[in-house]
Parts: sequence; C-alpha cells; structure tokens
Amino acid sequence: MGEQREKLWSKDFILITLSNFFLFLIIQMQLPTFPTYAKETYLANDFTAGLTASFFALGAVVARVFTGEWLKSKSSKRILIVGLCVVGLTTAGYYWTSSMTLLLIMRALFGFGFGISSTTLPTVVTNAIPSKRLGEGMGYYGLSQSLAQALGPMIGLGVLSAFGFGSMLSVGVAAIVLIFPIVSIIRAYRQPTPGVHAQEKGLKRFYDKKILLPAFLNFCMSVTYGGLVSFLALYGREANIEHISWFFLCNAVAIVLVRPISGKLFDKKGHIAVFPPGAIFIILGLIGLSYVKNDVILIISALLYGAGYGCIQPSTQAWMVKEVKPEQRGMANGFFLNSIDCGIAVGSILLGTIAAQTSYAMMYRLSALLMVLFLIVYFLARLSAVKQRKRASVPVSVSQNIEA
Repeated sequence: MGEQREKLWSKDFILITLSNFFLFLIIQMQLPTFPTYAKETYLANDFTAGLTASFFALGAVVARVFTGEWLKSKSSKRILIVGLCVVGLTTAGYYWTSSMTLLLIMRALFGFGFGISSTTLPTVVTNAIPSKRLGEGMGYYGLSQSLAQALGPMIGLGVLSAFGFGSMLSVGVAAIVLIFPIVSIIRAYRQPTPGVHAQEKGLKRFYDKKILLPAFLNFCMSVTYGGLVSFLALYGREANIEHISWFFLCNAVAIVLVRPISGKLFDKKGHIAVFPPGAIFIILGLIGLSYVKNDVILIISALLYGAGYGCIQPSTQAWMVKEVKPEQRGMANGFFLNSIDCGIAVGSILLGTIAAQTSYAMMYRLSALLMVLFLIVYFLARLSAVKQRKRASVPVSVSQNIEA
C-alpha cells in the first residue's frame, strides 16, 4: 500500500514534463512553418518543401537508434544536455541559411538533436514515477506533448504571419534556453547499470518482431499526420480558409479529451476496442477536411481526426511496451517514436508528390486510404492470431489423430 500512495506529481516529474512540453513546442512550431518558408524564400516545389520535414525526421530516426545504446553506458544527464545544445544551436543557425541545400542540412542536424533529447527525457521521467503508477504517469507526461501539439502550430504560423521567419526562430531559441536551467536541477538522473549493455547482442538491441505490427500501424497513421503538418497551411491558402490553424488546436483538444478514455478501454478490452473506431474517426476527419468550406466543418474534421489519433497513438505505445521485456522498453519506445517520424517523413514526400499532381484537397482524400490499409492489415493480423491460438489449443492427441 505504501508504494501505491507514493507521490506522482513530484518536483522532478513536473520539471521533466515541463521540459518535454518546451521541447515539443519548438518542434510543433517549426513543422508547419518550414514548408511555407521554403516555398516563399527558395521557390521550392511541394516535393522539395516536404523534404524539410523528411530531413528532420531522418535525423531524429538515426539519433534514436544510437541514443538507446548510449543510455546504457553513459550519463543520461550529459546525453540530454548534448541533445538540447544541438537543438538550440541549429535553431539559431537557421538565421544564416542561404540556400535550400543548407536549410535541409540544418533540418537533419536539428532532427538529430531532437532525437537524442526526445529519447532521453522519457527514460529519465520513468525514474521519477512510482513503479505502480507508471502507466498513469506516462499518460500525464504524454499530455505535455499533446498540449505542445495544440499550441505550437498556432504560435509558429501566427508569429510567421505577423512578424516573419526570424521572429518565429527567436521564440524557438527562447523556449530552448528555458529548458537548460530546468534540466540542471532535476535529480532523477541515474547512472547506467554495469553489464547490461554487454548482455545484449545482435539486432535484438534495436527491435523485436512482436512490435512490428503496432509499429507499422502507427507508421500508417503518421503518414497522414505528415500531410497535415507539412501542407495544412498551404491547403488553407488554396481553399481560402482563413482560420486553418484552428485545426491544430481542435485536433489537440480532442486528443487530450480522448486519451484517458482510450487508455482505460485498452486496459480493459485491448486494442480491438480502440483501433477500429480510431481509424474510422481519422478517415472521416481527413475526408471532411478535404471538403472544408467553413470553420464549422474545419472544427468537426479536426475533432474527428484528433479523436482517432487520441485513440490509436497512446494505445499503440502501450501495446508495444507490453510486448517486450522490461529491459527492452527503451528500445520499444524508440521504435515507437521512430515509426512516427518515419511516417511523417514519408507522408511529407509521398503526399507532397500527390498534391503537386492533383490538389491538396485530393491529397487528403487519398491519404484516408492509408487508414483503410490500416484496418485491413489490423484485421488480417488479428484473424491470423485467432487461428494460431485455436491451433495451439487443440490437444496433442487430437492433432495427432487429425494428422493420421
């Protein structure tokens, strides 16, 4: 009973969650603004503009592969500070980019710093959460990302529109500067356990086949999100939608409201209770967005998409973590985050190419097909799992008679 009553909202937990909010605020400010900046400043086409998100995601994916290994043998505090320094320096460095090529290089470096930081912070926060309240604690910790997802695009697009690209970067630099004094007083850092790194060999360090299905489903969903963060501002101009940034706010509000409900459903009934309805919500949200004519339809589409996203994403992470051994949870979380970043990267390129050949409205309609694929793969995998369980439940004597 004593452990159950341990305090969740400790100083360390609050400070780490606050740091995560500022980190993701910077990311969410930049994701929807850079394609617009690339098109206006360097006259980039949709494909090239989408690369600003793709190069960022590539840097983050590479960083996470190595960060999981570094955390086993090096100080998590030092790793976090290095990652934050890279984020801060590259954010300031955007001021001096003079070509599209240099901008893409800076985006990859920025993604590398973000990958280090975003992998280290959740590792540190688990040290500040009582073991019997880990699921609850990680749920609240994840809401800091949802809040940043709500405010970041609105702040980024608003500042870019009113004051220009330089001012938007200044806000990002200010946010990263705020993180350093916060992480310096956190006490939840732990030194790595000797010998753990040496026990793991081969590709098992980086993945487990049991998490490939949920990772693929999360990837499909993230491709659709890549189309939102990369091209929603441009779609707003094409469709003459004045308050297009409201989509991000309403989307995030729905995510925050749905996450606690979907988490309880997942715990009680499994992913079958949240994945199909979540996919349907996203399909309806994307189709509604493609036909937006006024703010009411925009808000409804955002709420539908956010409800679906809030059902699927946290449940996917919980599914992946439950499938692996405790010592593999860092790997599972890294794989989960990489499936998001890879999806955003592919979405920026693939959907940008589709938009260039058709329109942004058609692009969102076609992106809904990815969630149809999501449902097909999910139900086929579930059907296969049910058949395997039935075969495994057949007594040995019966199976021998059948074979005879």
